[in-house]
Amino acid sequence: MNKFVVSSVLTLALFPHISSAAHKVMGTITDKSGNPVANAKIEVHGSNLNIRTDENGKFVVEEQMNHVDELHVSAKGFNHQSIKLQQDKIEYNIVLTSSPIEHIDVYATPLHGSTLESATPITVLSDEDLKNKHASTLGETLKSELGVHSSYYGPVSSSPIIRGLDGPRVMIATNGLDVGDASRVGPDHVVATETSTVKQIEVLRGPATLFYGSGAIGGVVNIVDNRVPQEIEESLEFQISHGSVAEEKEASVNFNTGFDNIAFHFDGFWRENENFDVPANPNLEAEHEEHEEHEEHEEHEEHEEHEEHEEHEEHEEHEEFNGKLENSASETSGFTLGSSYLLDNGFVGVSYGQLNRTYGIPGHSHGDEHHEGETEAEHAAHGDEGVKAEMTQHRAQILSELSFANPLISGLNSKFAFTDYEHKEIEGGIVGTTFKNKSWQARADLLLTEFAGWHGALTFDHKFSDFEAIGAEAFTPPSESTSSSVGLLTEKHFGPVLVQFGVRTERVELEPSHHEEHAENMDDHDHDDEHEEAAELTKQTFSPSSISAGLVWDFTPGYNVGISYTRSERAPSASEVFSNGPHIGTNSFEIGALYHKHVEGEEAHFDLSSEKLPLEAANNLELSFRKYEGDIGFVANIFYNKIDNYYYLENTGVFADSDHAHEEHEEHEEHEEHEEHEEHEEHEEHEEHEEHEEHNESGLPVYLFTTGDATIYGFEGQVIWQTAADLKLTAQTDFIRAKLDNGGNLPRIPPVRLGGNVEYTMDSATLNVSVMHHFKQDKLAQLETETKGYTIIDATYNHDFSYSGMDFTAFVKAKNLLDEEARIHSSFLKNTTLLPSRSFEIGLRGQF
Repeated sequence: MNKFVVSSVLTLALFPHISSAAHKVMGTITDKSGNPVANAKIEVHGSNLNIRTDENGKFVVEEQMNHVDELHVSAKGFNHQSIKLQQDKIEYNIVLTSSPIEHIDVYATPLHGSTLESATPITVLSDEDLKNKHASTLGETLKSELGVHSSYYGPVSSSPIIRGLDGPRVMIATNGLDVGDASRVGPDHVVATETSTVKQIEVLRGPATLFYGSGAIGGVVNIVDNRVPQEIEESLEFQISHGSVAEEKEASVNFNTGFDNIAFHFDGFWRENENFDVPANPNLEAEHEEHEEHEEHEEHEEHEEHEEHEEHEEHEEHEEFNGKLENSASETSGFTLGSSYLLDNGFVGVSYGQLNRTYGIPGHSHGDEHHEGETEAEHAAHGDEGVKAEMTQHRAQILSELSFANPLISGLNSKFAFTDYEHKEIEGGIVGTTFKNKSWQARADLLLTEFAGWHGALTFDHKFSDFEAIGAEAFTPPSESTSSSVGLLTEKHFGPVLVQFGVRTERVELEPSHHEEHAENMDDHDHDDEHEEAAELTKQTFSPSSISAGLVWDFTPGYNVGISYTRSERAPSASEVFSNGPHIGTNSFEIGALYHKHVEGEEAHFDLSSEKLPLEAANNLELSFRKYEGDIGFVANIFYNKIDNYYYLENTGVFADSDHAHEEHEEHEEHEEHEEHEEHEEHEEHEEHEEHEEHNESGLPVYLFTTGDATIYGFEGQVIWQTAADLKLTAQTDFIRAKLDNGGNLPRIPPVRLGGNVEYTMDSATLNVSVMHHFKQDKLAQLETETKGYTIIDATYNHDFSYSGMDFTAFVKAKNLLDEEARIHSSFLKNTTLLPSRSFEIGLRGQF
C-alpha cells in the first residue's frame, strides 16, 4: 500500500498540471438519414475526458490540453467511429452507421476499447440484456454467452467457466480489482458478487494476464457497478420479483443523487428462496450407473438377491421423492454506499459494501461423521441435515480518474480495495470449517501522452492475500500470497489497421503462515502435527511474464479481422501448491504439487519435494472475423491454446482413510488372498467385494496436483440478423476440445452447444425466446461418465408503461419450458443434481 501511495505522489509531483492554450473542437453527430443522434459519447483518446451530445446531436470539446489528436464516438445501436483530427480544423460533421451488433465500451482495459475494437474477443452484458439474464449466481447469469459455461454447484453456487478453464485461471474482478473471495479454490464457494445492481458485466475470453496478472491466464469477468459515481445523476431504479421454482422472492434498489461537486450512490438487494424443484430424482441416474458397474462383477446368487433388494429400495426411494433438490434453499442480502468528489479534470471517490449469503450446499454431507464433543443424541438430531454455508464480505474501495495537460502523462487512474471475507460451513448448528481471506490491492494506470501516433498505458499493480482455512475440511494450510507487477500496453493506427502490443512482468510469493486462531481450533496432537508440517513448507517464489501482439484490420467498411498472439505465464495458486486434506466440495482428498508420491510395500506416501515448481505457460493464437454494418452482423473466433506445465488434479488410485493415511488399492491383493484361502473361494470373493465397496464409500479418492502439457482449441460463432425494425434473429454456437498431450482429456469440459434467439419488439413490449441445445459429452477424462444432451427453452416478455412521471417495466420470465432433466457435465455435482424444473417469474422494474 505504501508503494502505491508513494508512486502516486511522485507521479503528481514529477508531472504537474501544465497549462496550455485551449484546443477547441466542435461538431454534429447524425445518422445516415440526417437525424441527430442525442446522448452520443465523445471520448478524447489517451485521456479520461468524455462528453455527450445534446438533443440536437451537437458537442463541443474545449479543454486545457496540449493537443487533441483523436476522438472516439459511440452511441447505442450505431457503429463506433475513430475520428483523426486535422490541424486547424475545428468543426466536424460525423455520420454514424447502424449496427445489429452492439458496440459497448469496455472498462476492463486501461486504454479505450470496445467489443469490436479489440484483437481478442470481449463480451459485454448490459442494459436490458443483463436484466433479462440476471440470475442468483454469476455463473448462471453468464452461462449462455459465447464461450462461457457454468460450474453449476447446484442452483446455490456457480461461477463462470471460460473456454473450459475456471478456478485460479479465471479472475473475477469488481471495477478492475480482484473480488477477494474463496470461489477460486472450491466450486461450493459462491462468488462474492451480485448482478442485480450493476451496470455491466465484461468477459475477456482468453489470456488477460497483461491487464490482470497471472491469475487471469484463462480470462477475466469484470463486474462494473456505480458504487463510486463518476458524475452527478438524479435517478432511482428498483425491481421486485417472485419465482415459482423455489418460491424465490427478490427486491433491489439503485439510487443516485448529488449536489455541487459531490455525487452519492446507494444500492441494496434482498433475495430468498426455498428448496428448488427438479424434474426428476437427481440421484437415480447415478445409482443406475453404479448398479450397472456392480452387476458386471456379480457372479453369485447372493449378489443377485442383493441386486433385487437394491432395485426394491431404489423403487421405494423414487416413490418417496418429493420433487425438491434437498438443501438448496438460500437467503442473500447486501448494500453499497459510495460518494465522489468531482473535479474539473476527473473525480476521486470511495465506497463501502457488505454482502451476506446463507445457503445450503447440495450433496455436501458428512454422513456419520461426529463432531468433537458431540453426544449420540445430538448427532442423531442433525444426522439427516445437510451442510449450510454462511458467507460474509466487507469491501472498501477508492477509485479516481484524473486527466492532465502534461507532455508525458495525460491521465492517472488509481484503484484501491480492501476486502474482508469469511465463509463458514455449518452442520447441525456446529461450524465445521471456516475459510477466511483478508486481501488488499492497489493499482495505478498511467495514461501516456500520444507520441508519434502511439497511445499507451503503464500499469503498476500490487496485491496481497492472507488466506486461512480452519476445521475438518481445511484442505489447504494458511498462506499469504503477494504479487507485484508492472505492465505496458500500447497501440497505434496505421490507416485502417490498429496495432496493439503489451508486456507485463510480475513477482509472486506464496508463503505458508501460522495463525494463532488456527492453532486454537485444533487439539494438541493435531496442532503439533500441523505445526511440524507447516514448518517444513517453504516460501515459493515465481516470476511470471507475459507478452502479446495483435492487430485489428478494417479491411472494408463494416468488416474487420483481428489476430493476436499471447504468451502468458501463471504462478500456481497456494491451494495448488500446499493443499493436503479432504476437500468435500470436490469429494476428494487433495494434495498440492509441492508433494510427490512414493510407494513402500503396500502403502503409498506423499512427501514434500525439493524440486522447483514450474510456471504454467500458455501460448494462445486467436483469429477473429467480424461484420458489424447492415442488417446482418456476425462474429467468428478460432483459438488454439498450447499450455506447458498445466496444473491439474491426477487420480493417484489411493484412498484416504479417516486418519488421513493413505492405502493403495491393488487388485492383485484380492488374487493373493484368493489363493491363500482357496477352500473358501466363494465366501472370500464375496467378503472382499463388500470390503472394497465399504472402503470406497468411507475413503476419499486422493488427487495430486501435477503438471503436464495440454492443448485447448475451439470455435465460437454468432450471427445476428435484423430482419425488420421489430424483429431480430440470433444464432450461435461454440465448441471446446481440451486434452493432455500425453493422452487423455481434461476433466469437466463443456460439450458443443448450438442455439438461437428471437426478439420481437412491439410498441410498448418485447418478446424474447431463446433455445439452446447442449450435445452429449463423450470426450471423457479418467473416471468421468458420459453426459446426455438436452435442450433448454427460455422466454421473456417485457411490457413498458409510464405512471406519475416514472417509467415501469412489467416482466414475465419462463425457464426450462420443456422441463428437461438436464445434467451439467462441467459440474462436480453432475450425478447428484439437475437444472431446476420449469419455472415462471413475474416482476416489476421502475426508474426515473
